Amino acid sequence: MLKIGWRILLVTGLSLGLSLGAVSIARAQDQYPRNTPSELKGFLTRLENAANRHDSEAIEQFYSPDFTNSDNLDRSQLSEKLQALWEEYTNLNYFTQLDSWQQQGDTLVLETTTFITGTRTDNNREMRMKANIRSRQFLQGEQILRQDILSERTEVLIGDNPPEVEINLPDRVAPGEQFNFDAIVKTPLGSDLLLGAAIEEEVNGDRYLNYEAFDLELLQAGGLFKQGTAPDESGDRWISAILISGEGTIVITNRLRVAAEE
Repeated sequence: MLKIGWRILLVTGLSLGLSLGAVSIARAQDQYPRNTPSELKGFLTRLENAANRHDSEAIEQFYSPDFTNSDNLDRSQLSEKLQALWEEYTNLNYFTQLDSWQQQGDTLVLETTTFITGTRTDNNREMRMKANIRSRQFLQGEQILRQDILSERTEVLIGDNPPEVEINLPDRVAPGEQFNFDAIVKTPLGSDLLLGAAIEEEVNGDRYLNYEAFDLELLQAGGLFKQGTAPDESGDRWISAILISGEGTIVITNRLRVAAEE
């Protein structure tokens, strides 16, 4: 087994309840459904502007004092985590994409997809991060009451040509259910060696992932092919894989929801 000693901060779960990230101009026309009220567009724009300023105090005002989310973060904890994230990744760009909305009494229920990109340097290595997070928010007036994270994936890329990887993992499994996790390398390797490993973790508020956590093995089959069993109790898990070739490294984390059928 081999071990390496870098550290990365992943942004899983920190979606502001709305969409973050850089997307192409061509997608701007799909930013909102056609029937989106102007008041909701204005709310999203103000939140997006605060995010682009990396203004955690302003962001906090968009959340109810009683805010909760599916990762058990309250309003002040969310603000603290975002501030820590922005100190690590100083160049994040933000874009809000609203997938759907519906009125439920005095509450608006929003579903969004988050796209995040950014870079940071650790031990003279540039780390390029990209992520997408799909979430559901409950909005009353000008404040978000609750956020549920429905799915997420984060990639951190290191080196000139890290492996291109396809992930096969269900978004949700039932407690105690078996599942397969495949990380298939699509990049031709030729005579290049491929190292890799996978780990499973409980979702929590801190998302520093130490490379020391991975016990690397030489991969013979062009990827990782693992089988796991979900815990007996409901609760999200992070499934992470690292794959290293001679030209670069990719670290991928996917959220696995462990819950009874909805």
